[in-house]
Amino acid sequence: MNKKELLEGMRGLVSDRVILAMFRVPRELFVPDDLRSKAYEDTPLPIGYGQTISAPHMVAIMCSLLDLQEGMIVLEVGGGSGYHAAVIADLIGAQGHVYSIERIPGLVAQARSNLELAGIKNVTMIQGDGSIGLPEHAPYDRISVAAAAPNVPEPFKQQLKIEGKMVLPVGRGYQELLLVTRKNGFSVEQKMGVAFVPLVGEKGFKE
Repeated sequence: MNKKELLEGMRGLVSDRVILAMFRVPRELFVPDDLRSKAYEDTPLPIGYGQTISAPHMVAIMCSLLDLQEGMIVLEVGGGSGYHAAVIADLIGAQGHVYSIERIPGLVAQARSNLELAGIKNVTMIQGDGSIGLPEHAPYDRISVAAAAPNVPEPFKQQLKIEGKMVLPVGRGYQELLLVTRKNGFSVEQKMGVAFVPLVGEKGFKE
């Protein structure tokens, strides 16, 4: 499958803005060299260290649910090879910024290199325990989590702006993708069953 076929197949399922952003971001730069021929297959791919890059449709769905707008400040947890952050970065424009946290140092280095190759300047990759969020840049307009937590970690709730939205998978084994919106309190919507690597850390699963 090529990029155009992949993304045209998503029309009607996700917003046109998300499809356009994914057209602009070269996914092949974010997968290992020997898997570049598979970059536009709609499947997760291994990126080393026991981690994966999410299937394109999952990136598209999560970005669509978040309703990302120009100028937003976004926290991404589970940065991986940087692809998901790159798509978010395109959607929020040069005035917005993504802070992406990844626990594996080798992946942080890879992601920084990949983002530079792709010419994306509004992402800061940080190495650390994503399960506690990133308080120093909070509060965030949006939080995107690409690893499954045992529940909705309290630090994420505290670091989300009022009127902010967060999307994350929750569960061990069977996982549910949740959309959490903060107003006076927090509303939680179950969206779909998913399969993600576990969120490892103080507020996630133990290694």
